Amino acid sequence: MPDSNEVEPTAVEPSAPQAESSHADPALDARTPESAGAAASTASPSPRPGLSRRGFLLSAAGAGAAALAAACGRDRAPTSALPTPTATQAGGVSQLPTPIVGNEHYFPIVRNGAAPEVAALPATLAPTETPTETPTPEPPTPTPTPQATPFPAGPPSKLGLFVARNDPQIFDLVATGAITLVKTLELDANFAGQIKQLSPSTQIVGRLTLEQVDLASFDPLAAARNFMAALLPIAGASDRRAVFDGWEAYNEPIAGSTDEMKRLAEFEAERTRLMAAEGLRAVVGNFGTGQPPLEYWEHFLPAIQTAKEYNGWLGLHEYSAPTIYHASTRENQGRYPGVSATDTGWLTLRYRKVYNEILIPRGLAIPLVFTELGVDGLVTNRPGPPDAMGWQEFQGWWAENGYGLWGPGAYIEQLVWYDQAMRQDSYVLGSAIFAMAASDGWQSYDILGPAAAVLQQYLSVHAPV
Repeated sequence: MPDSNEVEPTAVEPSAPQAESSHADPALDARTPESAGAAASTASPSPRPGLSRRGFLLSAAGAGAAALAAACGRDRAPTSALPTPTATQAGGVSQLPTPIVGNEHYFPIVRNGAAPEVAALPATLAPTETPTETPTPEPPTPTPTPQATPFPAGPPSKLGLFVARNDPQIFDLVATGAITLVKTLELDANFAGQIKQLSPSTQIVGRLTLEQVDLASFDPLAAARNFMAALLPIAGASDRRAVFDGWEAYNEPIAGSTDEMKRLAEFEAERTRLMAAEGLRAVVGNFGTGQPPLEYWEHFLPAIQTAKEYNGWLGLHEYSAPTIYHASTRENQGRYPGVSATDTGWLTLRYRKVYNEILIPRGLAIPLVFTELGVDGLVTNRPGPPDAMGWQEFQGWWAENGYGLWGPGAYIEQLVWYDQAMRQDSYVLGSAIFAMAASDGWQSYDILGPAAAVLQQYLSVHAPV
């Protein structure tokens, strides 16, 4: 990784990361250049071939108006800057014994700017021996390697994985027993069954390939029936019934008006009822990062109410960049900002605004799953390298700005921060880091390899007792 002539730690303890925006195989995702339109951004480049740009809310504090960045078939450029976030009163949270205001530092150390051979690290993150002799008459110089201080034990994690395809390293993480959620495009029942064998408590959410919905010309009831006709042959099979815990519908739908949001709510409510009649659970919403505008949520409440009646879940995606803290009340507070139950955000931690201000007061705090989560450069109006997409392309920026010299460890630090926040909210079931074993086009988001090794060690000491 980037330069370092100093002793610099890199990987974490109690801490954690951002939107389901077509973070899957472009061929599988609902949004394609044909169905979604490219978005203009002053801070991010045009979408790369085969990829679509996600949108998010740019709210003006106290104004009640929202300008949407383009995504999912809409082509609107942001018209205002992100407001300065302010903390809101938390409600319905399960507090930790004491508020977390800082983090202990438990990371590998990298010296003298050498690129560590991180791929060789075992799951325990113990350092490996390196040759100390050279054929030259000069005194031998050891090759630097990460010197890992493992994460100490802590409360059960709420982190999980977004999986696009099967890979053996997935099961190394699942075997820790700490993976709360797997969101997957791999619908093979044997694959899901192996996850359940290793970790029976892991919740598995599946998603079909659907054309992106046009809510402007949308018949909600007919669409719900068509969805069931496509879903039932797959989800209704006995082998999948035994291992899948919930099913999404449209990926990151965007309502451009209150009428469109009402249509979406009617669709989600009807498909929830139809699925429940077949013994299947619906995951409703599945909104992208920063979506929908807060003032639109009241028009989605019929779907939330129906999900509550039929044991459904709410699905959200949360991303930010260049760090997971960006646009939250913990932004610009350093590499280890801590998090409390009153912190919120306009991208990550946005979910607390929805629950504390809208759902909890109405008695609708249904279980929440983040079916995508992480660092994503496709959000707009952000600092950092303009062309960067997944976390791998922010490693240099992190090193230059004090967020860690070794990228894989620095990313897990940010994800652990988010894990801390989720543990403070009892309604959160789990989250899916995007991505592990990513599809073509999304490799810069992939945590396979060294990052997964760091995450594995963290999970191994944050599993349920």
